[in-house]
Amino acid sequence: MQCFIYKSNKKAELYLYLDKQDDFSSVPEAILKSIGHPEYVMQLEITPERKLARENAADVLKGIEENGFFLQMPPATYTTPINLH
Repeated sequence: MQCFIYKSNKKAELYLYLDKQDDFSSVPEAILKSIGHPEYVMQLEITPERKLARENAADVLKGIEENGFFLQMPPATYTTPINLH
């Protein structure tokens, strides 16, 4: 499946995957407001077997098929407590 990937201009490392370029009609208004103006990044052919940097390709495809889009959230940041003793 051809996917069109957009990044949020409000939240770092948040990406939106669509199956049609510039067609945000399936994305809920609340999500569009929270991510700001989506900025086009690239077009990518995604198959269930394809290796992606942070997501499982099958999950991306399933999200697009079921919802019309897939939202890749920023990675969780963990802080390690500092032991001063």
